[in-house]
Amino acid sequence: MGRPWEELGDWQRSLRGQFPIITGRPDLAYLDSAATSQKPRAVLDAVQEYLVTGNANAGRGTYPWANATTATVERTRERVKAFLGDPEPARSSVHFVSGTTEGLRRVALDWLAGLLEDGDEIVVPFADHQANLSPWLEARDALERCGVGVRVAEMPRQAGSGDYDTGALAALAGPRTRFVALTHVHHVYGGDMNVRRVREAVGPDAVICLDAAQSVGHLPVSVAELDVDFVVFSGHKALALPGSGAVWARQARGPRFTPGGWDGTPNTAGIVSLAAALDWLDAAGVERIDRWCAGLAARLTEALGVLPAFEVLGCQLSLAEDSAVPRRSSIVAFRHERIDSGDLGFILYSRGFMVRSDSHCQAGAEPRDGSVRVSLHVYNTPEEIDALVAVLREL
Repeated sequence: MGRPWEELGDWQRSLRGQFPIITGRPDLAYLDSAATSQKPRAVLDAVQEYLVTGNANAGRGTYPWANATTATVERTRERVKAFLGDPEPARSSVHFVSGTTEGLRRVALDWLAGLLEDGDEIVVPFADHQANLSPWLEARDALERCGVGVRVAEMPRQAGSGDYDTGALAALAGPRTRFVALTHVHHVYGGDMNVRRVREAVGPDAVICLDAAQSVGHLPVSVAELDVDFVVFSGHKALALPGSGAVWARQARGPRFTPGGWDGTPNTAGIVSLAAALDWLDAAGVERIDRWCAGLAARLTEALGVLPAFEVLGCQLSLAEDSAVPRRSSIVAFRHERIDSGDLGFILYSRGFMVRSDSHCQAGAEPRDGSVRVSLHVYNTPEEIDALVAVLREL
């Protein structure tokens, strides 16, 4: 199999041309898609058409615009299920939220209390995004105030790589392990966290909630293969508008998930954008997008590997051409041995590269743990990677 830019170059150029913000500024390289992705013309057009021809509230009103908006919201729920490969869409449910952070908090605060009893245990990641740690600690504290004691165990990790240690997890999990929170693709290290192996480690009854913020829209996500109970993701990282996201709930283990509180006005424009983004991604081919971005990440890590002043974070095995573990999907984080990561971010922007340079909201991280993160999507090119490496080589 050849390199993706050799086989998919024409395909990628046709897609890159559909992003007005990218083609409008050829002097800049946007390398921060893990923070938020750019939007293709099809998404922008869908939102504009909705707002100028049929904008109305959903679930309220009986006139045609309101009915059409309500139907669009319901169709998008089914669209999310299909995009995730839901094998039982009649049983599952989709709930729209502002993004992954809100979605995880809804699972934690509106649902988890109904699952847990005094003495139960939950396993959560202590070194992933803060949004996939703090809600579970909030839920534990709320239960403690009601006299329900829940043990929070740290998800075991492999030394040196940061991947989940499913062998240690199997030894840790017991009959009181009721819930496990996972991350699909790590937002700093860029690797698949071996979530396919977690179900076997924790058994058939434990509920698994998956933070898919860095996987949905970047690589194929199949809830049938992963056997998880919740998938939570942000639309704005998957080519849709900010303020859009979803919680997919299998509704098979534990009480039925229903977000608490009054069901207010949904973000209808965001939901329209999400449906359009999923359509665009399906037409483009998520498998191809994954292959393109993984190829660019490999191109960058291989170049960094020969620059002695730089350290690439995460599993070092994933940097090797003959890697026995999955290559980085679309995220590469690195440090310079002498230049502060924040300063390096400013230097790179002065040369036309937009990257993130801080601790990336990683739970437990200190400011001194900051790094430069390059995160890619289908609009990025090998030429941008080579130009970035040329600047880093100068340093």
